[in-house]
Amino acid sequence: MSTIGDELARVALTILVYQRTDSALLSAVTFAISFLPWLVGGPVLAALADRLPRHRVLIASDVVRAVLVAGMAVPGTPLPVLLGLLLLVSVCAPPFEAARSALMADVLEGDRYAVATSLTGITSQFSQLVGFLLGGALLAAFSPSVALLLDAATFAVSAVWLSRGLQRRPAPALEDDEGGPRSIWRDTGSGLRFIAGSPRLLSIVGLLWVAATFVNGPEGIAAPLGDQLVGTTSATGLLLAAAPAGTAVGGLVVGRLCPPALRNRLLVPLAVLSLTGLLLAGLVPLWLGTGTAALVLVLALFFVAGVGGAFNIPLNVAFVQAVPSAYRGRAFGVAVAGLSGVQGLGVLLAGLGAEALAPSTVVALAGGIGLLAVAGPLVAIQRTRRTLHHDPGAHVAPGCVAEGPSGA
Repeated sequence: MSTIGDELARVALTILVYQRTDSALLSAVTFAISFLPWLVGGPVLAALADRLPRHRVLIASDVVRAVLVAGMAVPGTPLPVLLGLLLLVSVCAPPFEAARSALMADVLEGDRYAVATSLTGITSQFSQLVGFLLGGALLAAFSPSVALLLDAATFAVSAVWLSRGLQRRPAPALEDDEGGPRSIWRDTGSGLRFIAGSPRLLSIVGLLWVAATFVNGPEGIAAPLGDQLVGTTSATGLLLAAAPAGTAVGGLVVGRLCPPALRNRLLVPLAVLSLTGLLLAGLVPLWLGTGTAALVLVLALFFVAGVGGAFNIPLNVAFVQAVPSAYRGRAFGVAVAGLSGVQGLGVLLAGLGAEALAPSTVVALAGGIGLLAVAGPLVAIQRTRRTLHHDPGAHVAPGCVAEGPSGA
C-alpha cells in the first residue's frame, strides 16, 4: 500500500515539474530526490532497526510519513516546499526498509525466505506498476493534491495494519560486537566493517550497486522519452510501469517455480538480460522512428528488461545467508544506502544526458555501458561462490552456512 502511494506521488510530481519547467534535468532531479536520504544517512538511520524493536520502527515510520505527505497535499504549496517535504518523507525510508527486511529474515528461514523474497518482490513491482499508472491517470483527471492525499492515506492504513498484525519482538541484541554500551554510531561503523571484511558480501553489493546505476537511470527521463516517442507526457506512467510489470512476472517464475540451484544459475543471464533490454529499447527510434508502434516496442523491451531484474532474488538470498540476524538491519542499511545513492546518481546522469542527447540515446547508452560495467562484479560473485563451496576455511558469517542442497 505504501509503495502504491509513493510511486503515485512520485510520478505526479515528476510530470508536474516537467510541465512547469520543460527541463529533463529538473524532472530527473525530482525523481531522484527520494534516493538522497539513503545516501546521506541510510546506514545511520537503518541502524535503528538493530537498536529498537523492529515493529515499533515500522509503525513509527509510517505514521510520520502519513503526516508529512498530508502536508504536501495542501493546495498552492510552492514547488520548493513540496520537494523539501518529499525529502523529509524519504528520510523515513531507511529505518522502515531495514526493519522490514531484517524482520522478514527473522521470521522465515531457508528456502521459505527465498520464496518470501520472491513474493515481496512481486508485490513491490506490482505496487509500483499500479502507482505509476494511477499517478499518470490521476494527474490527467485531478490535481496533484488528490494523488498526495491518497499517498498519505496509504501510509496511515499501513501503520494501522502493522500495529494490529505484527507480533511484538524485542530488539535483537543488547551489546554491540565490540562489547560495551551501544551507540548508533558504533552500530553504523560495525555494519560498514562487517561488509568490508567479507569478499562475498562485497561482490554481492558491488553487483547490486553497479547494475542499479544503469538499470534505474532511464526512469528519471520517462517524461521526456514519452515526449520524444509520441509527442506528449501522457505515456510517462506506461513507460515507468513496464519494467516493474516485467520484474513481477520474472520474480514469480524465478522465485516460485525455480528450485534454488536453478535460481543461482540464472543470476548471470538475468543480469545481462536486464541491461540488454535497455540497450535495444534505446535503439528503437533508429529502427521505427517515433509514434505508437515505437512506443509499444519500447514498452515491450522495458518489460523484458524488468524480467531480467529478477536477478535480485538470488542476490538477496545470498546476501541474507551471509549476514547474521543481529547485523541485518545495519548491513541492509549500508547496502541500500549505496543502492539509493547510485540510483539517484544514475537518474541524474540520465537527466543530464537528456539535456544534450535524445532521451532514447541516453537509454541505449545506459544499457550498453551497463553491460560492460557488470562484468567485474559477476565474475567476483562466481569466484566467491566457488570459494564457499570448495574452501573449508573460507569465511562464512556467524550463524550462517554455505549454500547446501536446499539453498539455505
